[in-house]
Amino acid sequence: QVQLVESGGGSVQAGGSLRLSCAASGRTLSSLAMAWFRQAPGKEREFVAAISWGGGRTYYADSVKGRFTISRDNAKNTVYLQMNSLYSEDTAVYYCAADPDRSGGRYAGVYDYWGQGTQVTVSS
Repeated sequence: QVQLVESGGGSVQAGGSLRLSCAASGRTLSSLAMAWFRQAPGKEREFVAAISWGGGRTYYADSVKGRFTISRDNAKNTVYLQMNSLYSEDTAVYYCAADPDRSGGRYAGVYDYWGQGTQVTVSS
């Protein structure tokens, strides 16, 4: 069993930055492919970014490419999402997800474990 706890959300003005963290427990982070998804009010959950278990490969949604950076520190069992140049359209609840089969990628269905989410609100 893997437990994921997100933190770092909050309110920020457009153009600002936030860094989200996802602390994993119950399993060594290096055994997991990780990702961030988000869900805005009235919309379906969507892929944001993913990182392979070793950190060598990263994937981004087109809407965040060049603005967001996913990274991981396996020694700290933590995954990060650095978000820069935030738009009001980035307002959503952000979820961390883990795939123990190390497949990872953009498809939510491969991720077995999810955090509770952290709210990000960007005001224009």
